[in-house]
Amino acid sequence: MKAVIVGLGYVGLPLAQAASTSGIEVVGLDLNQRTVDGLSAGRSHIDDLSDGEIVAMLDAGFRATSDPTVITDADVVVICVPTPLDSDGRPDLTAVIGSATTIAAHLGTGTTVVLESTTYPGTTEEILKPILEKGGRVVGEDFHLAFSPERIDPGNAHFTITNTPKVVGGVTPECTEKTVAFYSRFIEQVVTAKGPREAETAKLLENTYRHVNIALVNEMAQFCYAMGIDIWDVIAAAKTKPFGFQSFTPSAGVGGHCIPIDPNYLAYKVRAELDRPFRFVELAEEINQSMPTFVSRRVQDMLNDRSKAIRGSKVLLLGVTYKADISDRRESPAVPLAKRLLSMGCELSYNDPHVAGWAVDGVAVPEAVDLQQACADADAIIIVQAHRAYRDAPETITGAGAPVLDATGKFSGPTVERL
Repeated sequence: MKAVIVGLGYVGLPLAQAASTSGIEVVGLDLNQRTVDGLSAGRSHIDDLSDGEIVAMLDAGFRATSDPTVITDADVVVICVPTPLDSDGRPDLTAVIGSATTIAAHLGTGTTVVLESTTYPGTTEEILKPILEKGGRVVGEDFHLAFSPERIDPGNAHFTITNTPKVVGGVTPECTEKTVAFYSRFIEQVVTAKGPREAETAKLLENTYRHVNIALVNEMAQFCYAMGIDIWDVIAAAKTKPFGFQSFTPSAGVGGHCIPIDPNYLAYKVRAELDRPFRFVELAEEINQSMPTFVSRRVQDMLNDRSKAIRGSKVLLLGVTYKADISDRRESPAVPLAKRLLSMGCELSYNDPHVAGWAVDGVAVPEAVDLQQACADADAIIIVQAHRAYRDAPETITGAGAPVLDATGKFSGPTVERL
């Protein structure tokens, strides 16, 4: 079996690695020649795979290329390209459409094409299928087509591709069967959905569920602060219930490649097809986007308590990635928080052991390389992500004397306030 993985980012590269360990001939196709050259030289560009693991993939027969003719004799082609929002907040399927067009130009008879990129219901059948059927090909006869949502959680060492159940929804029963046969080679459990629309919607439901519940606890955090209630103690008490409750925690904002994006795909489809709002999603979006403003006001209050104005104060952000212990900055909540703080006139700097060089709207934010000195110099400190480097030496932060606003709930001390 030969598989071509289109897109070698946080989704495609781990998929290529898992498939290559099962004896499948895997070729990675990416338009970024720098990515291709790096992988060919044994260098990884994502957190979840080391250089050594890339070398092992190469030894197992994996190769990366920017040449689309590798699709011609592929048994399976999997699309793992980004699906962001455009400047107006609408789904941007440019990369998906471009990939489908490239595949159509080189598609061989009997090939199975799978879309893993998160998108709105109907994309597989309404957008990919017509592109692939150009020239007289018929899905289910000349080629097979399915949707199987990616479930990658960067930095999660416990749940990986191989032990996270894989959902598959084919355009025809045989499409589903062919796709299941591929994933079953290296994934422990494959779950079949009724069709691609059900599989597409399942992924959106998963992340909309998280989006809404994060918004709930973020709004609770704002109410609890106003009423003098410790939200973290509330959560700790509530999660002792062994049924009917799942714990979520407040944060400086929602980031990453899924939660800030995926619910908007579903809301877009609901509006476009049903001409009605998806009120839960839109309200959750409003609440989660309010958190940077809430955090900045909390810092302003903490400085006021020390007779300091936020304008001109030195504020240090710790952790500017979207989650702890990774370098991924996609949709990081540190960005809108930084914008808000800068608009309030503070002197902003950051420290992050995973990020060398950080800019907001094209303007570089000064990097505080020496954590201890940076904390000593700061008028206020905001812990946005609890990287291990911070958790291993909390006294460097909490003992510096500056007021600390902890958005992660991981730190304590006389100078620390938690959201």
